[in-house]
Amino acid sequence: MAQSKLSTILRDGALDLAPYEDLYKHFHAHPELSLQEESTSQTVAAHLAQLKAYELHTNIGGYGLVGILRNGPGKTVLLRADMDALPVKELTGLPYASTVTMRDGDGIEKPVMHACGHDMHITCLLAAAETMATIQHAWSGTLIVLFQPNEERGGGAQAMVDDGLYEKIPKPDYIFGQHVMRMRAGSVGSRPGTIMAAADSLKITVYGRGGHGSLPHQTVDPALLAAHIVVRLQSIVSREIDPSDLGVVTVGSLQAGQTENIIADRAEIGLDFRTVRLETRQKIISAIQRIVEAECMASGSPQPPVFTPTRRFPPTLNDGDVAAELAASFGEHFEDFDGDTPRTNVSEDFSTLGTSQGIPCCFWFIGGIDAELWDKVHQDNHTEQIAGNHSALFAPCIQPTMKVGVDALCLAALTFLTK
Repeated sequence: MAQSKLSTILRDGALDLAPYEDLYKHFHAHPELSLQEESTSQTVAAHLAQLKAYELHTNIGGYGLVGILRNGPGKTVLLRADMDALPVKELTGLPYASTVTMRDGDGIEKPVMHACGHDMHITCLLAAAETMATIQHAWSGTLIVLFQPNEERGGGAQAMVDDGLYEKIPKPDYIFGQHVMRMRAGSVGSRPGTIMAAADSLKITVYGRGGHGSLPHQTVDPALLAAHIVVRLQSIVSREIDPSDLGVVTVGSLQAGQTENIIADRAEIGLDFRTVRLETRQKIISAIQRIVEAECMASGSPQPPVFTPTRRFPPTLNDGDVAAELAASFGEHFEDFDGDTPRTNVSEDFSTLGTSQGIPCCFWFIGGIDAELWDKVHQDNHTEQIAGNHSALFAPCIQPTMKVGVDALCLAALTFLTK
């Protein structure tokens, strides 16, 4: 493959990534839950400060922070990484595996793990920040590196916007982000249009009339009511959504009562659904409400159900023109780039940074699975056997994943900032 101009710039400005591999292991061993990313944020800020090139703004929307590198006239590009970890007990067996526990927002002490790769995202963006500072002679404009808290609960990007993010930084012309995925290490994938689905989560509380398990005729059993609701909800996608459209409805939790011989007075259903079209989202919301209210009425529930939204992720929509320019740069640089990667049903709040301001965005995936392992299971058509994001066994191989992630971020910036 012929070396492109941007590839030559990256090759000449390449860093020794060994210190960043150590930094990655530090982040992996010291994860922090959403809304509690204080130590992570401090480590990031200290690293950016020692580069002596970035203007820092910290504690935006919680523990969010940005670094601004002003390098003459030109466009403004924002690169984003997320910082929070998950309440998962790590089972990877890695020498740098997390043993951390933290008290979550519900007051319960939980094991914590970087089971979604945000430790890789942080490290790649820090290395990209240093690279871009090192090669300032090759570009002109303004670079913003943004480290976002609370992605997993879907509120971090909006919190930063609401806390005056765009009053503290120059308004970007373009916003870019990436995510390590269960893909072959060394590979990169993106696409124009929708690349990730929207996601909504809610808690539904339904009410019964509690009593002794031996006297069910004197009660209204919320467990039975909830069971009817769970079964009926399965018909939404199969019977109400166009088969050519995307819709996923998942009941992730169901809780009623505390012991065997007592009929509870309420039940709670934890629900998640995914869509890519606003019309489909509204249709599913209406169907959920209709089904729950009808089942409550049929069961003689003594009071109406309560619907409590818990999080919302917008769809991630890649701007077509920006995606095309980025695909040209990625295609020239990476040996394994897919410019029409399949859309995924996972969700992100990344696009809030752009849609709230009318700024074009583009997002891509980088592979994190050891190439030899991937090739073996892919040949056998058993890639589902490989641990993916949110698994207690998720362990991206450090290289070439990190180098690809660093190069991708730098390429995105250079594509729109090169002199």
